[in-house]
Amino acid sequence: MHSHFQAYLERLATLHNDIVTVLDRLPQAALDWKPAPAMNSIAVLIAHSAGAETYWIGDVTLRRSSERVRATEFTVGGLDHADLKARLDQAFADAQATLAQLTIEQLTEERYAPSQERNFTVGWCLLHALEHTATHVGHVQLMGDMWERLHVERREELNP
Repeated sequence: MHSHFQAYLERLATLHNDIVTVLDRLPQAALDWKPAPAMNSIAVLIAHSAGAETYWIGDVTLRRSSERVRATEFTVGGLDHADLKARLDQAFADAQATLAQLTIEQLTEERYAPSQERNFTVGWCLLHALEHTATHVGHVQLMGDMWERLHVERREELNP
């Protein structure tokens, strides 16, 4: 595997580990919690991040189909820590398998993305997947902090 792709996987692994760090400190109830009705839960953000990674890194760059149904990522509920970690692990394994097949020369090749109905370069697809995951890592971290702060304040109110 080219060193560029190895570095990419290392960064992706760091982002996944950042998500797992938040997961490991939260109770089950926090995973489906939404700060407001129109917002996504932590579980939804993780399911969506994993699905988007698989789509952009694998489906688009290799011209395959994982048969992803994006809308279902936004309706998940009741997934536990192990389920969410398994989704991240599978997305990472798919990324590893994909990048092992790519050459550095392919970064400039164009691929059709059915969800966008247009072409993107392989390099753009990979960067977009990394950027998208990083954005949602930040969301997960903020929501974890919000959950903890909200429950610490409630405990302090109940036990002055």
